[in-house]
Amino acid sequence: MNRSIVRMLLAFVVLASLAACAPVAAPAGDAAGADSGAASVTVAVVTPYMANATTKYAIDQFEQYGKAKGWNVTVTDTNADFNLLVSRIEDAVTQQVDAIVLGMGDPAQMTKGLEAAAAAGIPVFGLDAGNGPGVVLNITSDNGQLGQETAHFLAEAIGGEGAVVLFTHDPHPGVRARAEAAAAEFATYPGITVVEKKHIEVPGPVDFARSTTQDLLTAYPNDGDIAGIWAGWDEPALGATQAIEAAGRSGIAVVGIDGTDFARAEIGKGGAFVASIAQDFDGMAQQLAEIIAAYLAGEAPASESVQIPGVLVTAENAQ
Repeated sequence: MNRSIVRMLLAFVVLASLAACAPVAAPAGDAAGADSGAASVTVAVVTPYMANATTKYAIDQFEQYGKAKGWNVTVTDTNADFNLLVSRIEDAVTQQVDAIVLGMGDPAQMTKGLEAAAAAGIPVFGLDAGNGPGVVLNITSDNGQLGQETAHFLAEAIGGEGAVVLFTHDPHPGVRARAEAAAAEFATYPGITVVEKKHIEVPGPVDFARSTTQDLLTAYPNDGDIAGIWAGWDEPALGATQAIEAAGRSGIAVVGIDGTDFARAEIGKGGAFVASIAQDFDGMAQQLAEIIAAYLAGEAPASESVQIPGVLVTAENAQ
């Protein structure tokens, strides 16, 4: 009987020792290591222009790169309502996000929201937006180059002379810079006159540009009255092309900017739409994600602006 008790006690001691040597499971989430910090990062993207194909593409790409880093990326579109855009920036501040990204749009129209972000210590970055107080960095194309190269191509396409119309959208700082560069390039041709500068509404730029072009063709009814239409991005260039073709007018060349798939398709047809210039929106989105990651890790950007050159798209390389 005593021996049995001793054996039982010995067995208990051995089992207790083995249990003490067993590894302790890590608390849930600890196994993620460095990724656990990234998972807590929230980046709010706010935009007034999600209806624009290239804006949507750029933001979709940024969202993809952010999520690959384990970030929580939220996207809010205000459908060209800048007052609402300011409110959405303020909402992001209230939610104490780690960073805010302006998906296009002019920071000058978001002053109140940017001031709220600055007061809360939340960094704001631009994705093809603009620079200004409260914006740490803006990454965009070299908009001066985009405007100058497309204007130069159009000027040469019409033989260096004739009446030209500009389609622009000044609330977008990038488009505004392109239009200024285009106008400066046309001014170097004594035979070219900019006869009209038209603001294109957003959303619905294709329809608006089509209607505007129809009115222009009525106001300038003869072949040769208008030699070219320069558009600050591809959607209004497409609308202009549609109106020109529907009216059966010839001798009017159209250029756009962005190098979208639909623009390439139109340019490849050999019609009125003769050129665009491709922007590297994927490159912008990827670089911005890296810049924000570095900033949140304590590394400030070397400058407040990063500019990426575009590549001209003509009938020779449209397909």
